[in-house]
Amino acid sequence: MHIEIITPDKKVFAGEAISATFPGTEGSFQVLDQHAPLVSTLGRGDVVVDSGAGGKQTFTVDGGVVEVLNNQVLVLAEAVV
Repeated sequence: MHIEIITPDKKVFAGEAISATFPGTEGSFQVLDQHAPLVSTLGRGDVVVDSGAGGKQTFTVDGGVVEVLNNQVLVLAEAVV
């Protein structure tokens, strides 16, 4: 799946991943390849992107929104610390 993490200032990350974990406002959750459509708000916490052989990358967000649709994951983050 393709993931993009965007803040009001810049695009922080864009790439392929096999899974991603998000800090939802009601608790953390994971999105896998071919996940069902989803929209959720994010709280402050870590977004962990697992690229498989490329390893894991962690981004700390200060809230935002995530949308999953057609194997595309878009994260609109208020800030990445």
